[in-house]
Amino acid sequence: MPLWGIDLGGTKIEGVILESANDTKVISRLRIDTEADQGYEHILDRIVLLVQKLSAESGLTPVTLGIGTPGTLDPITQTLKNSNTTCMNGKPFKKDLEAKLGFPIALANDANCFALAEARLGAAKRVMPDAEVVFGVIMGTGVGGGLVVHGKVINGRQGNGGEWGHIFLDESGGPCYCGQTGCVETVIAGPSLQRYYESISGKKATLKEIVKSYEAGNDPHAQATIKRLLEMFGKGISVIINIIDPDIIVMGGGVSNIDLLYTEGIAEASKHIFNTKLDTIFLKAELGDSAGVFGAAMLVG
Repeated sequence: MPLWGIDLGGTKIEGVILESANDTKVISRLRIDTEADQGYEHILDRIVLLVQKLSAESGLTPVTLGIGTPGTLDPITQTLKNSNTTCMNGKPFKKDLEAKLGFPIALANDANCFALAEARLGAAKRVMPDAEVVFGVIMGTGVGGGLVVHGKVINGRQGNGGEWGHIFLDESGGPCYCGQTGCVETVIAGPSLQRYYESISGKKATLKEIVKSYEAGNDPHAQATIKRLLEMFGKGISVIINIIDPDIIVMGGGVSNIDLLYTEGIAEASKHIFNTKLDTIFLKAELGDSAGVFGAAMLVG
């Protein structure tokens, strides 16, 4: 049976139809603007429009689809929360969209869709297709995570399964938009690292520039910033390893492209784990921009 998936972003909505759960050949793939500034109802209508376009192009009619969202559907209140597309927060998104489409949908946040895609189609499947537990890490503008066990997303009682970006890491991270202080995201997200560099150097620089200066070895502030990243990453990810002990951790997002994370970052994590050695496999994500929409489709396959 063909699998339909929608990746809902703040600026773009992407849809895909895959041949089946066992054959990921793309039947159709389209993208349209979200136009989020026109409000919640308009976003719903844009998703319906994209489904209609996919149906017209493929000649197929969906009976269900998976959708990846910014934010999370609260399992208890059945309303969306923690979305950076703020007009969606507090709304019964799943119920409203199902009413417009006329069929049931499966929903997970975008980090869980990323993790599911890499577990079933990407890096984790390539290296260990029988992995029991896969944890997906997104380190970019923010920090997110997704948990997949036996090929299924674990959303959790509150819909926050895998959300490691908002566990406490270090007070020095300062206030987080979530209302807490010192979250992982406030310490090792890209903008957080850039703010730290500026605070100690008095100069603004992009993360790429900071990494380049670190590699050149001529900027002590870049050295301090990357050292902080590696140490704090090790502390943060060790909590995940100690609690869920994943077979594989797949890492995506701009910060994850820093190669030192896979050597010195892992060495830092090994200092904090409850084991004599660190056997967890760390991998770079392989699906790129396809992870979100492919993972959404896998929610129903």
